[in-house]
Amino acid sequence: MTLFGLHIRFGLVKLDLKTKSTNGVEFKTCGSSNIDTGKVSANLETKYKWDEYGVTFTEKWSTDNTLGTEISVEDQITKGLKVKFDTSFSPNTGKKSGRVQTAYKCEYVNVGCDVDFDFSGPLVHAAAVLGYDSWLAGFQTSFDPAKSKTTRNNIAIGYRARDFQLLTHVNDGSEFGGSVYQKLNDNLETAVNLSWTVGNNNTRFG
Repeated sequence: MTLFGLHIRFGLVKLDLKTKSTNGVEFKTCGSSNIDTGKVSANLETKYKWDEYGVTFTEKWSTDNTLGTEISVEDQITKGLKVKFDTSFSPNTGKKSGRVQTAYKCEYVNVGCDVDFDFSGPLVHAAAVLGYDSWLAGFQTSFDPAKSKTTRNNIAIGYRARDFQLLTHVNDGSEFGGSVYQKLNDNLETAVNLSWTVGNNNTRFG
């Protein structure tokens, strides 16, 4: 199976090609050319899935000479759990990076924890969303173990009905915001968004 796509915009030409072999290996090629600057960029991706083991293996290469490898395992340890290992390497600069991502979701809970590995040290990201009836609550945080410091704390609470949505959030204890959306009829929808930051008199309204 092969899918071919050609996109032409003013000053830009983009080419996409997807192919799947008989043994299940998927190949994806994407390239673009900027007519004004003459810059050409492209990337090649190879993906193979072992469905019986829930494993997906992906290799990536781009024209900026960056190599990437991704391995993911889903629904094996327990149903709803996905673990992914993602690494990248640039031979020109010698820069290496890696990430371990975990996510678990069920009917009322969706949680995730990612660990970024870099020269400056690891960085841990965690997030959770809980849902019950028409209510949602979410929490997001980032922690730097090298500095023993929390770099981000975000909280959000939302309510959703058939034609009405309400959302409030607090970011890092300093930015407060909320939004209201309502569908009045099939032809008219309205929404209001409001936010402000502690120590700043400017209020953002939309």
